[in-house]
Amino acid sequence: MPEPLFRHPSRSEIIELAVAEGHDADILSNAGSIRRIPSHSPSQHPEKDSSFIIEKDTEKATEEESISSDEEVEDVAEHGPDIVFWDGPDDPQNPMNWASAKKWGTVALVSAITFLTPLASSMFAPGVPEVMKTFNSTDEMLEGFMVSVYVLGFAIGPMIIAPLSEMYGRLPLYHSCNSFFVLFCVAAALSTNMSMFIAFRFFMGCFGGAPLVLGGGTIADLITREQRGTAMVVWMMGPTIGPCVGPIIGGFLTEAKGWRWNFWFVAIVAGAFLVLSIILMNETSAPVILERKAKRLRASTGNPKLRSKLASELSAKDLFKFSIVRPVKMLTRSYICLAMSIYVAITYAYLYVLFTTFTAVFKTQYGWHGGIVGLSFLGLGLGSLIGQTVFTHYGNRTATKHIARGDFKPEHRLYIMAAGGPFLPVGLFWYGWSVQAQTHFMVPIVGTGVIGFGLLMTFMPASTYLVDVYTIHAASAMAANTVLRSLAAALLPLSSQKMYTAMGYGWGNSLLGFVGLLLVPIPFLFIKYGERIRKGNVVKL
Repeated sequence: MPEPLFRHPSRSEIIELAVAEGHDADILSNAGSIRRIPSHSPSQHPEKDSSFIIEKDTEKATEEESISSDEEVEDVAEHGPDIVFWDGPDDPQNPMNWASAKKWGTVALVSAITFLTPLASSMFAPGVPEVMKTFNSTDEMLEGFMVSVYVLGFAIGPMIIAPLSEMYGRLPLYHSCNSFFVLFCVAAALSTNMSMFIAFRFFMGCFGGAPLVLGGGTIADLITREQRGTAMVVWMMGPTIGPCVGPIIGGFLTEAKGWRWNFWFVAIVAGAFLVLSIILMNETSAPVILERKAKRLRASTGNPKLRSKLASELSAKDLFKFSIVRPVKMLTRSYICLAMSIYVAITYAYLYVLFTTFTAVFKTQYGWHGGIVGLSFLGLGLGSLIGQTVFTHYGNRTATKHIARGDFKPEHRLYIMAAGGPFLPVGLFWYGWSVQAQTHFMVPIVGTGVIGFGLLMTFMPASTYLVDVYTIHAASAMAANTVLRSLAAALLPLSSQKMYTAMGYGWGNSLLGFVGLLLVPIPFLFIKYGERIRKGNVVKL
């Protein structure tokens, strides 16, 4: 039986759990927080007030603080008769003590929802020409934007969902966001003009981002550290593989039933998941469960002093401030966050350039029609899957080796990024010129596999690097990264059709490849100068 939090958790444990839950480590989690953030004014002697914030420069953390410090941190609340916590190590209310079937059933359901919503981002891509005919549009910009606008919702929705989940728990956000997601899927299927369709796609993305925000925290609530890695890998397959699998399904579905059935299909499956989640899922956030327990006890005992050991002293205003303002500060003031975010944003945008053009490319160059067009996305999906596997194995092995030696630096995360970065431009050159020459269709599909591999080998190491650099503010760095990449993925594909018309598929993709080549030195520069930059470029939050 896992041991609930009766001992003071270490700094690294709190940071790890906070990252999984998608918030900074100075915001309360199941393990507490790095420091208290009082809603009242601090004392006149902050050095003597254990709950007073002393803001720390984000990037001045030592190596020990940033990855493996086991120093004990201030407990989230004092022990006393008015403090409400778990009723012993076997308390059945503690999600860590739930039956295995209930825990893993919840993880499976959350992972399925997390797979469905990214899948919906690109599922109808093969049906884009049919949508254009339905709405009598020939605007090439709208042709790309109707696919990528979904990702714009991914940038905006989570910024609001994250602080709301800290205030009200995970379950209300799952249910409400899933309900709205189904509603806007139905609305998109029933759209009667292009404006309606694009607006509903945007709101699908806003609410579809909920499992991406909440899923990691749910897994961290339920699964012990020893078993959490497996669950997180399964959960992460949604955002990495889902967008590549979607068009394969969508291609055949569009041919058989028309483009609207892509949305009916998603609405039906999402609706089934919603019903299952209402029936089977329970709240897993320890602060919320304990707060409800404290409220019941205050009512039954008449003691107004009772409060949860994990009670948050953050106001709603502070939660939204940290969720929105901190990422903007990091993106505008930190060289590391800005450079990594630009790299990831450009490479992620390339993914949606391909999503919005594959159908036209394989129709015009290879004469593919109907459901078979969806198979053009297969190489990208397989390449992404291989990239995730390679990163998980070799990236973690490199970090583990240096941690065991005691000389780990965040820059060690970038070795695999430096090795994998060149695959992206190579894949773009391969794909572009093989399509231009109309070689056998397997040649460009293999090229897209190389692109998918390169994407994952840049995206995943950059994310883990930001976590290790920013430690307690890692979630804000990740949010900054997410916003910039989502904006790029929504806007850059708008000009892709015009680019290919003007330059051809060979030189058009070569242009993207040359930009990718310019980005390749970034991890090498940070491997050599990253530590110096971290100490010289300080961001105060």
